[in-house]
Amino acid sequence: MTTRQLRRAATTTAAAATLALLAACGEDGTGDRAVSADGTPPTSALAAGTHLGAVEITTADEPGLRRFYTRGVGLEVLERTDEATLLGSDGTGLLRLVVDDAPADDPSEAGLYHSAFLYDEASELAAALLRSSQVAGAAYQGSADHTVSLAFYLGDPDGNGVELYLDRPAEGWEWTEEGVTMGSAPLDPNAFIGENLDEADLTATPDGVTLGHLHLRAGDLEVARAFYEDALGLALTARTDGAIFLSAGGYHHHLGVNTWTAAGAGDRPDSLGLRVVRLVVPDTGEVDALATRLEEAGVAAERDGDTVTTTDPWGTTVVVTVQA
Repeated sequence: MTTRQLRRAATTTAAAATLALLAACGEDGTGDRAVSADGTPPTSALAAGTHLGAVEITTADEPGLRRFYTRGVGLEVLERTDEATLLGSDGTGLLRLVVDDAPADDPSEAGLYHSAFLYDEASELAAALLRSSQVAGAAYQGSADHTVSLAFYLGDPDGNGVELYLDRPAEGWEWTEEGVTMGSAPLDPNAFIGENLDEADLTATPDGVTLGHLHLRAGDLEVARAFYEDALGLALTARTDGAIFLSAGGYHHHLGVNTWTAAGAGDRPDSLGLRVVRLVVPDTGEVDALATRLEEAGVAAERDGDTVTTTDPWGTTVVVTVQA
């Protein structure tokens, strides 16, 4: 089955799933489906240990993006050919840059809102924030204390959103019947850098950077929820005006989806930006269960060994594979 066929089938199925969801929740689709019934993290169909694999984006400026993500964010080049560059940390791929000459990404269409890189240490985050601002002076876009994390927002040279963040200890996260508490309090980047910067980290490669979460633009939140929660198997962890957040294994979120700029968007046109979302699961049993869920939901997918490939309702390829 071609990617175009997968896109068409996934879009049709997601719409049908959403109709069923609306019937269960009420005509407006908002319903009162508790995120967590007893103030604990919701249980996801995908097992604990599930995490994001390397996100794939297309670019006509591979050298510019490579410079930003290596000299600024602190990733390393793991593989490089004329067609693509794999960047990562500690030998693990986090971001794949694929050379393309498609039109620029349109924020009014579905696509990537930001890729979020998670640091182990405040000093490493402070260094990455300072370096990124030096590499691309206009990159900085804002910051927020999200209660569960401290986050700084930038744009890469193509305009793709980038978040650099540090989690607060999970034992301090507050779970209620509405989900995990994620605020948006002011966070001073200069104060954070001043309090945490170790100049040795400016020239050192940070250890253990991961792709903590992705945030996507979409045309409809209930369609997104039908696909990413009901079919794919993530659990809803929080919601706010125009956005939902989902995860596996009790994390605050591996995936955010919003309609802030793309409400009503349909199939994605060919463009630069987001190409592939990857999830990595602990074992083959998770792939077996996922394949069954997708089949029962009528979502088109292909399986090749320990890998399942499908598309979300807007045409973004989603690949789920077993941890190597």
